[in-house]
Amino acid sequence: MITLAHVYLLMGALFAAWAAASALDRENRKRWRNTAFWGLVAVSFLFGDRLSDLANGCLVIALALIAGLGGLGLGRPRTTSPEERAERAERRGDGLFGVALVVPAVTFALTLALILPPLFGLPAPRLGGRPLLGAEQPNVVALALGCVAALAVGMAWLKPRPLVPLQEGRRLVDSVGWAVVLPQALAALGGVFAAAGVGKAVGALTAGWIPQDSAFAAVAAYTCGMAMFTAIMGNAFAAFPIMTAAIGMPLIVQHLHGDPVVMAAIGMLSGFCGTLLTPMAANYNVVPAVLLELPDRNAALNGVIRAQAPTGLILLGVNTLLMYALVFRF
Repeated sequence: MITLAHVYLLMGALFAAWAAASALDRENRKRWRNTAFWGLVAVSFLFGDRLSDLANGCLVIALALIAGLGGLGLGRPRTTSPEERAERAERRGDGLFGVALVVPAVTFALTLALILPPLFGLPAPRLGGRPLLGAEQPNVVALALGCVAALAVGMAWLKPRPLVPLQEGRRLVDSVGWAVVLPQALAALGGVFAAAGVGKAVGALTAGWIPQDSAFAAVAAYTCGMAMFTAIMGNAFAAFPIMTAAIGMPLIVQHLHGDPVVMAAIGMLSGFCGTLLTPMAANYNVVPAVLLELPDRNAALNGVIRAQAPTGLILLGVNTLLMYALVFRF
């Protein structure tokens, strides 16, 4: 059985390899910062469940200090030259996108393989007499298997040197820098806020001006609140526990008897609308400007958000209407 623990082990090994490669990169003047940062991320994946809450908290503080005091350096591993990459891209053409499409194809296929058989009274896929995927977040496990499958296809077709994928991955994460772990950190922050009772406090503040028996008002407050808190916090996963504890569960589900699955699914989509509107969502809006090496990244960031804002607002309206139409119908 392939479980979430195997995914953590794989990711921890990958970050550990990047940390080791950074330590050997003498051309990166900040190589020891990179080594420490990626090494700590590796420790969190490999041993986070065995560390105490205090140790995990210290690990997160250390990551923040490394990122905030001087930041990370950009490694430039020697893999292929720009001329070689251009020649190979021209020779293989759009077929190169096929490697990337292996990831969603395998993920979708495995997810369907888990969902469809029980609907028709058939057993789920098994490996050695046991279920193929564990019960804990099987979609994440399927995504990891999709990435491994894409790597295998790319290695078989492109035939690079064995360390090229590892070094190119390091070059990518060095380019993105600390923003790689931002979604994970913000999701954890949302959990901390929920445990601290922020959701209940927000619910108490909004209870006075949301009509308690108006289904549309409750839905609009929830979807717009998800977008707003996502814009403030930079991540829908951080906003979700707050808004769900404030409005989603007590008002939409418990008071108005809405469906929690529909509420959660469309609520997250509403939060992603806020992602399109904020510079706080560094992994979505800052990273593209960095990876494209645009000369004026601040102007590029503003341009990215301006281009995305109409889509985000339109989708927020669509999600509000969609939730109102569906959440009380199941």
